[in-house]
Amino acid sequence: MDGLNDYRTARVAQVLNDFRTLQYYIAAAPVDPPNTDDYYTEGWAALRQCAIDGQHILNCAADVTVPRASGGEAEQQKAELRQILLDAYARRHEGQKIYLRQAAAQKWIENRDAVLQGMRPSSAHRRQLRACDDQLRVELSQITDESIYQELQTSDITMGHWTAEDPSLRQVQRWVRARPQTT
Repeated sequence: MDGLNDYRTARVAQVLNDFRTLQYYIAAAPVDPPNTDDYYTEGWAALRQCAIDGQHILNCAADVTVPRASGGEAEQQKAELRQILLDAYARRHEGQKIYLRQAAAQKWIENRDAVLQGMRPSSAHRRQLRACDDQLRVELSQITDESIYQELQTSDITMGHWTAEDPSLRQVQRWVRARPQTT
């Protein structure tokens, strides 16, 4: 036994708490525009997809397959805690990705509203609305697994969290790929 199971348990609790907070924000984001004519616009479509993705990451089953560890109960607990940490860490990672996509889409709504100033879209707005759409696409393309992983890792270290056994980006990506969306 390495004596680190208390640290592992605390780390799992920290990551799960982060994920729970992200889920709250994801669920609270709007998905339907005030005007139904805007339903299929890029920003509103992105927000609806975020809601679907948030529900998926919440609903996908935990991987409870933990290899039998030799060395007794403490080693088995260590193996289980590592598996739970991977599950929680990957969910938090995906939650952060969804949250950032929602933030970009909500910024798009604000920018679009500023262009329209309460009016309905017309040919006079076409260039400015296209610029809003282009900006949304740029912001969404900048939300990468690598940037999210680095951002979360930096935050954890800055906050003084124990990160010695955090999963790698590759492990997180493998976890996500093993849970494809069925809808």
